[in-house]
Amino acid sequence: MGITDLVITRSSKLNERDYGDLSGLNKDDARQRWGDDQVHIWRRSFDIAPPGGESLKDTANRVLPWYERNVAPLLLTGQTVLIAAHGNSLRALIMKLEELDGEAITNREIPTGVPIVYKIAPDGTTLSVEELRPA
Repeated sequence: MGITDLVITRSSKLNERDYGDLSGLNKDDARQRWGDDQVHIWRRSFDIAPPGGESLKDTANRVLPWYERNVAPLLLTGQTVLIAAHGNSLRALIMKLEELDGEAITNREIPTGVPIVYKIAPDGTTLSVEELRPA
């Protein structure tokens, strides 16, 4: 990225979503206990949380204020920011940056380990999105 004076900031706001009673179980164990359809709903819906856990909406409610306070101001001054986080934290950010609704974000595939570059306009809107997949 051409950055020589890299500043690293960590935040628990970017932690993976809390799966509550599903935590520690693999998908097959969870499906055995609650059924395929219910586990799919919990894992992929926007606003339905597993028992004792967070929905993607809950995750967005902690990630997006962090983004607005800590990242957006840097982007608006032309700085480059790299965010490395867990899947659902990134999903919440992508939802905002790509202006996706609750249904669209559940269908958005986010490739593991593939950088996604967003160019942000001075007004904070997204100008372009590029996935940097290996050739």
